[in-house]
Amino acid sequence: MDGQNGPALRFEAERGRLRALAHRMLGSPDEAEDAVQEAWLRLDRTGDDGIDNLPGWLTTVVSRICLDQLRSRATRREDPYGQEPPEQAASDAPEDQAVLADSVGTALLVVLDRLGPAERVAFVLHDLFGVPFDHIALVLDRSRPAAKKLASRARLKVRGTPAVPGAELDRHRRLVEAFLAAARGGDLVGLLEVLAPDVVRRADPAALPPGVPVELRGARAVAEGTTALRERSRSAAVALVDGDVGLVVAPHGRLLFAITVTVEDGRITAYDVVAEPGRLRPVELGVLDAVGVWRG
Repeated sequence: MDGQNGPALRFEAERGRLRALAHRMLGSPDEAEDAVQEAWLRLDRTGDDGIDNLPGWLTTVVSRICLDQLRSRATRREDPYGQEPPEQAASDAPEDQAVLADSVGTALLVVLDRLGPAERVAFVLHDLFGVPFDHIALVLDRSRPAAKKLASRARLKVRGTPAVPGAELDRHRRLVEAFLAAARGGDLVGLLEVLAPDVVRRADPAALPPGVPVELRGARAVAEGTTALRERSRSAAVALVDGDVGLVVAPHGRLLFAITVTVEDGRITAYDVVAEPGRLRPVELGVLDAVGVWRG
């Protein structure tokens, strides 16, 4: 790309935003980069003469590229639940690292994967990037009311439906966050502090290495079993799982396991690792901390 070229310079000024946009739409840094590069090729072929609003034009082009990819992915039914996604090259882009490192961002990518293509594009454009519905309607080739309805429907799915009162949800969340922090750190003492003495851990065989029992009983056994699988916790994020606070394990933002957590008297009394596709698909997921993560 010629650094002295006017369109190239203007495009480079938009690259970070476009990559972040495509990443939220596609859930993959590599696919996002491909979409952005395709947008550059289209701009390079057509030139920017007559484009009064280049950022808006690029937003439309990248969004339509992503929409086509999402529709193609849905047709091919890629990345079935419960299967490890292919390895992806690590991205050094700050916006990509922020999503992967942030629990809310990871959970959001997982839930976005469950939206229809048009819902996902409408939600990302409006709720995450503040694009007005008139523009979204042009991207989706829908009316403005239809675009607004798609975003609203997606928003409800992303937020999920808590099955417990807000104060109880907050208490459960703090406990699950403490559990996850201890699991990531291999902190046996920290795990014992949040586990009930008679806690039970159950897991689908697909979630476990060969030879590991599907059920563990007692705080010591469960804590030791949890620390033994600490690498998996690096891809975990706190989320709303079947209406209560639980965890999703999502390498590269693609759902691998969902973990339901049972809490009684301020301790975790059970957790169930759901990995079999037939059990994983019906699990209802949502994103905690809606306020401040997206526009309402």
